[in-house]
Amino acid sequence: SPCPWTAASRARCARAAGARKRDPPAARPAPEEQKPPLWIFGYGSLVWRPGFEFSARRVGFIRGYSRRFWQGDTFHRGSEKMPGRVVTLQEDYDGCTWGVAYEVRGEQIAASLQYLNVREAVLGGYDTKLVTFHPQDKEADEPILALVYIATPQNPSYLGPASEEDIAAQIIVSSGRSGHNIEYLLRLADFMRYFCPQVEDEHLFSIEESLISILPCLCHAEEPLIEV
Repeated sequence: SPCPWTAASRARCARAAGARKRDPPAARPAPEEQKPPLWIFGYGSLVWRPGFEFSARRVGFIRGYSRRFWQGDTFHRGSEKMPGRVVTLQEDYDGCTWGVAYEVRGEQIAASLQYLNVREAVLGGYDTKLVTFHPQDKEADEPILALVYIATPQNPSYLGPASEEDIAAQIIVSSGRSGHNIEYLLRLADFMRYFCPQVEDEHLFSIEESLISILPCLCHAEEPLIEV
């Protein structure tokens, strides 16, 4: 039988190949680098351990909120039997909360949100809001719109108000997978002293003072509460 691969067949294939080459390229999604940057505001453990890659960081504050140790923690700084105490934000017209805003760009955006949605939302019980962040640096640009994670009273781990003494006593006996609750409190207090020395965070420093006053009473225990 004659070979099917005739000159006419080759010509038809060549014309089809040429038509395919002339087809306009399919539209491609915009490169990650062209997406606008995202700013994420941290006011708790994010100030010293963000846990994600970022392009820039700025110390500053947001208005309309006060930081409070009213959120329970049964994973990072506590357990189901002994929940720890970590901070959330309480709406407060005259309030002002200092922390760190992180700028994420390109592929950093999806990676940081995926990480934080597990760390803060799934394990921490936090929701997200957009807030206006004011950089501490006077030479910085205008205020920045930033994403923040806030634990509301509706989440199951919310503990609510308590005296500074009771909060300190709960912190002393709580520990989770990220470390002891004492470390959380002291690192946050250190951040405020080193990076925002002009700010008096009465709630935070009162709990720290109460904790320090309780600790000497534990020094005579046969086994230390935490490793130093």
